[in-house]
Amino acid sequence: MQTVKIGATSLPAVGIGTWHTGDDPQKRPAEVQAIRISLDHGVRVIDTAEMYGMGRAEEVVKEAIQGYARDQIYIIDKVLPENASHRQLERSLDQSLRRVGTDYFDLYLLHWRGSVPLSETVDELERMVTKGKIRHWGVSNFDVADLQELWQLPAGQYCVANEDLYNLDERGIEFGLLPLMKKHNLPLIAYSPLAQADTISGQLTTDPLLGELAANHQASVYQIMLAWTLRYGNVLSIPKAGSPEHALANIQAAAITFTDDELTALAKRFPAPTSKQPLATI
Repeated sequence: MQTVKIGATSLPAVGIGTWHTGDDPQKRPAEVQAIRISLDHGVRVIDTAEMYGMGRAEEVVKEAIQGYARDQIYIIDKVLPENASHRQLERSLDQSLRRVGTDYFDLYLLHWRGSVPLSETVDELERMVTKGKIRHWGVSNFDVADLQELWQLPAGQYCVANEDLYNLDERGIEFGLLPLMKKHNLPLIAYSPLAQADTISGQLTTDPLLGELAANHQASVYQIMLAWTLRYGNVLSIPKAGSPEHALANIQAAAITFTDDELTALAKRFPAPTSKQPLATI
């Protein structure tokens, strides 16, 4: 499996996303099993957040990681912007730690910008590193101007990742943002890499080119979409897996490599942006 380095840690380039995990109690056993199957097959990263189901996703993660060595799992969590203050951040962090059942997070992200000054949030994140409650911190849903503001802060250089929406249907970050991140060696965590493929305007699951590439690689359209996000490296992609079958398919997608002709065809069918786009979020 391809790898990506976050901080000083090399990680498999496909992780586990948990958005909407825990929303349906009947699906919980399959969601727990999907996480365990992923860990059993070499996946290390689990990405969650206090916002996801208002803690329910974190509780599913807690159940799923029981019996696994903590130092073999890389857990990412996120704080809501309204909780990212001197008064509230540590309290929110402690609640998330309890729900996940761990005494530290490997990476803790500001979920998106809010009204709390960025300098205040960064000060608190640094304080949590000093206290040992998080190993590293980063940001999410940050655009060019946000990162430039962050890097002006005394501790801004300690940000180790930015998590943004990125998939075949949303390539806007390739103009401006990704080149800037590459220049600063800041890895991307790509959320929703499968683009909610059945519901978006592109109807990607029935796209003829994606179907042709899937047949050529003996893969599914979803696997082609996921592999595409990893094509240039320095990306950690975090698809959700609601079943063991989906989990295994996600892992296998990391082994897909495209020819230059295939990449050219994909770029023609799903063009890269030619100007700055508003940052896409969902």
